[in-house]
Amino acid sequence: MLAAKPSQLDHDRTAAVPLAALTAWQALVDHAELQPGQHVLVHGGAGGVGTFAVQIATTLGGRVTATASARDTDFVTALGAQGVIDYRAERFEDLVRDADVVLDLVGGETQDRSWVTLRPGGTLISIVQPPDPEKAAAHDVRALFFIVEPDRVGLVAIAELIDKGRLMPVVDRVVPLTETRAAYEALVTEHPRGKVVLHVDGNRST
Repeated sequence: MLAAKPSQLDHDRTAAVPLAALTAWQALVDHAELQPGQHVLVHGGAGGVGTFAVQIATTLGGRVTATASARDTDFVTALGAQGVIDYRAERFEDLVRDADVVLDLVGGETQDRSWVTLRPGGTLISIVQPPDPEKAAAHDVRALFFIVEPDRVGLVAIAELIDKGRLMPVVDRVVPLTETRAAYEALVTEHPRGKVVLHVDGNRST
């Protein structure tokens, strides 16, 4: 379950890596088996998992379209997305067709509207809710829901990409452990870019 910390990162930035990066890695590498040249639609490209997914898919040679807010367009583009769709102003299903993979990090109606964006034989992967198997069959696509599992091999591969400068965690802010409640509330009210990290002060006696 354990892997060495990337040498390029301090401990706070390293804390942003394992769960989110491994989720994106397992979705794209283990489940989607993403191949160079394939088109990936990432819902929530500016979020904690989404920022890793955009970078990993790009590193694997994928062509990435991501949904995000308008304010995050340039940010997500800089991560490697070739196209960014403002989910508040545009309907992604009107703009994306024949995607090989949809990575659903949002769920709800976003997942339901994603079926038509896939090519026959494509794959929809969700970490939010199980996709409807009948709808998957009706659109002739593969669909699955998964929960990330401990994986040392994946962590080692991720750390190597970070040390090579091909993948970097996005940390919106680092806050002290005493502000945990405010940090969680910020996830809901502010939609931060990437991860919010709680810093544990090891020098304190309490």
